[in-house]
Amino acid sequence: MSEPWAPGGSTAHVDHFAAENLPPKSSWAEIDFTRLPELAALTDRINCATELLDRKAAAHPDRVALRDSETSWNYGELLAQANRIAHVLTDDLDIRPGNRVLIRSGNNPMYAACWFAIMKVGAIAVATMPLLRARELSYMADFARIEVALCDSKLADELHQARSGSEHLREIVCFHADGEDGLEARMAGKPDLFDNVDTAADDVCIIAFTSGTTGQPKACMHFHRDVMAVCLTSCGQIVQPRADDIFAGTPPLAFTYGLGGLLLFPMHAGASVLLLEGYTPEGLISAINKHNVTVLFTAPTMYRTLTPLLDETTLPSLRLCNSAGEVLPKATWDAWHEATGLSIHDGIGATEMLHTFIAGRGKGIRPGATGKTIPGFEATVLDEKGETAPPGVIGRLAVRGPTGCRYMANPERQAGYVLHGWNLTGDSYLRDEDGYFWYQSRTDDLIVSAGYNISGPEIEAILLEFPGVADCAVIGSPDARRGQIVKAFVVLRNPEQAGPGLVKALQEHVKATIAPYKYPRAVEFVDDLPRTATGKVQRFALRDREASSC
Repeated sequence: MSEPWAPGGSTAHVDHFAAENLPPKSSWAEIDFTRLPELAALTDRINCATELLDRKAAAHPDRVALRDSETSWNYGELLAQANRIAHVLTDDLDIRPGNRVLIRSGNNPMYAACWFAIMKVGAIAVATMPLLRARELSYMADFARIEVALCDSKLADELHQARSGSEHLREIVCFHADGEDGLEARMAGKPDLFDNVDTAADDVCIIAFTSGTTGQPKACMHFHRDVMAVCLTSCGQIVQPRADDIFAGTPPLAFTYGLGGLLLFPMHAGASVLLLEGYTPEGLISAINKHNVTVLFTAPTMYRTLTPLLDETTLPSLRLCNSAGEVLPKATWDAWHEATGLSIHDGIGATEMLHTFIAGRGKGIRPGATGKTIPGFEATVLDEKGETAPPGVIGRLAVRGPTGCRYMANPERQAGYVLHGWNLTGDSYLRDEDGYFWYQSRTDDLIVSAGYNISGPEIEAILLEFPGVADCAVIGSPDARRGQIVKAFVVLRNPEQAGPGLVKALQEHVKATIAPYKYPRAVEFVDDLPRTATGKVQRFALRDREASSC
């Protein structure tokens, strides 16, 4: 076995925990920066905050960078806020390059300022979904050995509970908070200038947790160079943003899809972004029209929800609509196009790859297909032998390019995701004669519901904690609106207890224990579960039954 990757003399990190927990370099996917001249031009010293914020603020400090319903910051103001937070991190909280810092917040300007501040000090951002519960937060904090968290005050309760059960999390600093211990109070006396740490291009700057087919989330590690690479590919080749664009959308900044579409990409273009922390479909339409949004990032579920609302209004400012997170059916694409005249640029990405690598683009969009490989990446379909499948044959989607999977301290999962230099996304696809990729299904037990990736085994573990549950299996069941819903098949110790009251109790138990969006929207009580001769649950049999009943 090869030795794990070790930091060289060029790293700016003094805390080498992240580097020491990278997988051995021999197990990485092939990384290639030669497919685009812009990628090849990336240097060995990159701090993505310098590139995305400081340089843009120097060029046009008065241009609006971020706004929400209450706040509007131009680039100069955002830079000043990020610099003050950077001083709080280093002066008050003793954060050093390579330390991990947890962020817990909805989509708002302070989240963005905190994220850039973490980049500036050479630390590593670990973003967490607002809906996560204490159990999940505690696991992440301990797995990544996080000592300090920056948190929106209205989301602090679960994080404080997580700290009480964590071995490492020692300090939580809240923003949007009163009192001298709040982040704003600490920032008040800090300078608005900060010398960014001169990080290496391959210093880790993001640890992004993603739920897979096991109960515990996996931690994906990305470099400063990766951040710039997706700006040049996933954005530059597909969105092709302009400085006068105004971005908006629904994905949380804690998702890499949201981080790219609603922070990295607009900043890279010197454009503006409208951050929406809470919204209804009607409110989203109103916000788009009020602020003249030109670029929209959301999931197919939202496009389906918005379409019938457009009978009485229009979206004249929109020029580009981006979709990812789940399959985009042709019917959804057609209905949106008929209602708006706009094409939806579909795409597929992965937390392991940081952002999208296949997408539809411009006049080349083929409704129903995910699209073609984004320039800078290479994608193919592999057969059961790991060889390239001919056009029209279903196989495993494989991709490689300037980014790739690096699971933290998880060699088993790393070996399962990377094969012969390819990243295997866990999706079944076919590629047609013209190079378009057509989604078929997931190859694992990951449930994709309304753009959220949900682990069935994680929910099973929670359900098995409920008194009276003897066994269970959780799958994705087809749903016209969400793509899939979480469905639980439950075996009771006392079948006579089955009924609507117990269904609700099981659902509330899951909601109270882990992120509420993961709860089973359907529960079916069964006498037993289909199993193999060796005792493994045959989830495919349950999925087949659900599919045949539609």
